[in-house]
Amino acid sequence: MLKNYFQIACKVYMRRKLFTAINLLCIVLTMVVLLVVTALLQATFFPTGVEGKSERFLQIGTVTQVSKNSTRRSPLGYKVIDQYLRKMKTVEKVAAVTGPESVSVYQKDSVNEIMMRRADAEYWQILDFKLLSGRVPTEEDVKLGRFVAVINESTAKKIFGSTTVVSQKINAGGQQFEIIGVVEDVLHMNAFADIWVPVTTLPSSQYREQYSGNFTVMLMGKSAADLPLIRDELLQVVKQVNADEPTHWDHTYMWADSKLDFFARGILSRDEVPDSGAAQLLAGVVFFMLLFMLLPALNLVNLNSGRIMERAAEIGVRKAFGASNRELVKQFVMENILLCLFGALLGLMFTKLTLIWLSNADLIPYLKVDLSFAVFAYGFVIAIVFGVLSGVIPAWKMSRLDPVLALKGAA
Repeated sequence: MLKNYFQIACKVYMRRKLFTAINLLCIVLTMVVLLVVTALLQATFFPTGVEGKSERFLQIGTVTQVSKNSTRRSPLGYKVIDQYLRKMKTVEKVAAVTGPESVSVYQKDSVNEIMMRRADAEYWQILDFKLLSGRVPTEEDVKLGRFVAVINESTAKKIFGSTTVVSQKINAGGQQFEIIGVVEDVLHMNAFADIWVPVTTLPSSQYREQYSGNFTVMLMGKSAADLPLIRDELLQVVKQVNADEPTHWDHTYMWADSKLDFFARGILSRDEVPDSGAAQLLAGVVFFMLLFMLLPALNLVNLNSGRIMERAAEIGVRKAFGASNRELVKQFVMENILLCLFGALLGLMFTKLTLIWLSNADLIPYLKVDLSFAVFAYGFVIAIVFGVLSGVIPAWKMSRLDPVLALKGAA
């Protein structure tokens, strides 16, 4: 039966090549946009590579403190991380890192602006950077406050013209560091920077006594099963932080979030409630993707209606020989799904080319995104949904034609 549907569909598509080309163009353009967005969202919310352990760690980006007259929302201070979060029993590793900060690099007669982060040794143990040469900072480097640095590949080429820069000196932000390693370029939120140095190289030690500052923390468990336990223990830790804070805020809020929860909480400003709003954010994304699909689907409905109208005589003959409405609807919908699946294959090919272009065009620094099996599967699901949405209405309409009128060619 499927073979017959396929043979009929091919003959129908070749009969009106312009209609087929227009249908494919609508499908391919829509597929490329949806799949590129899906690939970018997957790379953001469910990263691999440098953040490949993301299923095992949670992150805290802000601390929100509330009193009757004011609210303060800021990144974490190092004191909260060092004196409270590092003592959590459910956590295997605690990593502290500052947010990216623009610094000037003076090298020979040129000045470059690059992004610097200061991190502890655990940061390099949680994230899986691809080391191209040299090494990364150790616990001893951090403890002794050694002025060592790791830079990424692009920055090495930009400043030194080569990636063979281990043992070279670099003046960044008014401080001189010895380069001990070069890592591959990465874009992920916790890893994005051009240069990394130990947190203990900060010009002043005052950061050690701050409850709010410029730090993000990653809390890694032994397995993904530990994450609920980490969240529960954090609730008790926050109470202790609030009691010890000398400003005496009425409430202090910190939430350990997954990547998706972290983004949702920031976008929806849900600082004072446990629910990050991730479900609502995903629902919104799905809604807008379906809405985006609706316009080309309606266009395809009109095109399919015109194409099927030309087959009135065929419908009349089939109905005269006993074909049921259900069989006719199934045939027309299957034809449309086959066309959409062919469009999906073309869409996947053009999506791959688009992602390669985005990765190489440097529109987004260090962006590296590719088609994954999940995105491939989403493409075929979207194609089937597209085929059903744009095929059912015209198919059902034409299947209900009176056979006598259909044989006369009247719709």
